[in-house]
Amino acid sequence: MKLRSTCPDCDTTNVVELPGPAERTCIGCGKVEPLVDAIAEGKLKCCAACGNEQLYRMKDFPQWLGMGLLATACILFYLFAIQYQYAIAWSILLGSAAVDGLIYFIVGDVVVCYRCAAQHRGIPSRVFDPHEIAIAECCRQERIRREQLQAEQRH
Repeated sequence: MKLRSTCPDCDTTNVVELPGPAERTCIGCGKVEPLVDAIAEGKLKCCAACGNEQLYRMKDFPQWLGMGLLATACILFYLFAIQYQYAIAWSILLGSAAVDGLIYFIVGDVVVCYRCAAQHRGIPSRVFDPHEIAIAECCRQERIRREQLQAEQRH
């Protein structure tokens, strides 16, 4: 299993093999942070980076690429449709849907932490639910409050 997380200080992406070291060292700034013992009986019980138990699964595919394919198919559909070449237009649209479905079944899942957005790869992911906007919003509000408290303590 691999843990991919972002350093909170320098925004550098770090990858750590799990189970492994008890701490991770940022390759960008050298900050050392402890890792949580998150694996029990071969299953992920919490985030290895921050210890949060609220995790979700998503497809391990870049969203920008998926949206780019969809936008390209829609633009091509429109261009061929306004030229009354409906067979080509619909072929492009249906072909892109078929490619999207194929990608969906081929690409695996990744488990992501709501709090720190750390990605856990190489584990059974079906035990985790898909993304829930309400949980994500609670974690976002918690992060904002924590940042405000830290800013107040500095002053």
